[in-house]
Amino acid sequence: MSKLFIGTGVALVTPFKNGKVDYEGLARLINHNIEGGVEFLVSLGTTGESVTLDTKEQHSVLDFTVKVAAGRVKIVAGFGGNDTAAVINSINAYHFNGIDGILSASPAYNKPTQEGIFQHFMAIEQVAPRPILIYNVPGRTASNISAATILRLANASTKFVSVKEASGNLNQCMQIINGKKPESFSVLSGDDNLTLPMLAFGMDGLISVVGNAYPRAYSDMVRAGLNGDFTTAREIHYMFMDLVDLLFIDGNPAGIKATLDFLGICGQELRLPLVPATKPTLTAIEKIVVELREMATV
Repeated sequence: MSKLFIGTGVALVTPFKNGKVDYEGLARLINHNIEGGVEFLVSLGTTGESVTLDTKEQHSVLDFTVKVAAGRVKIVAGFGGNDTAAVINSINAYHFNGIDGILSASPAYNKPTQEGIFQHFMAIEQVAPRPILIYNVPGRTASNISAATILRLANASTKFVSVKEASGNLNQCMQIINGKKPESFSVLSGDDNLTLPMLAFGMDGLISVVGNAYPRAYSDMVRAGLNGDFTTAREIHYMFMDLVDLLFIDGNPAGIKATLDFLGICGQELRLPLVPATKPTLTAIEKIVVELREMATV
């Protein structure tokens, strides 16, 4: 059985205008990414500010993304939370037409044990109508999903098809890659800045933030790495290294929305408690965007 999710996925931002979802901007963003050659799109992730969208908005954004993508790439939908019963209810409340996978982060704030995390995902597995991508991001959830727990889940059900690993712990990532898991289970980077070394030791791809703005360059980098062409992959990695660092100085997705604004794709508006990037960060990002445009390679 082949791996369902490999290559480059992009964690889409949700554009806003005057407090409402900007669907024209979202359409431009979706087409920009598909035309840029990414393998799949992730809607309603952390980068999409999903926690500040109400249920009606979430469903509308998903339906719109599926409509605009029109079967050209796979679509992954974010469904998560720290109340297992509420996550189950949210999954049961959506039709999932046109959705290829569910990305779900471990519970935040509660800080469950490894057994609690395992049971949480197994409860989701019981109702999930699509394959599940496990999302490990301890910087946001305050609890790490250990390599042992990820491998345990991967072997517990065929519904678990991938992990988005954003722990920043390279040793843990290698333990997952080298561990006993189904051949169909893919390991994806959740950190743009660590993707190059992660590809070198065997990851299957990336779910990217910077890919929102530069999908072709980042998907080319990932494909080069997967093909063992690390000369090309390294060149692209260093081309974007300074920008990637800037994108997260004032929090995600403030930096990437600023970049998208400079590129004319969508605006910078966020929803509280998030606020736009500071003026020094904006100036630095704009400078790099101009430099990349002048290079005419991205």
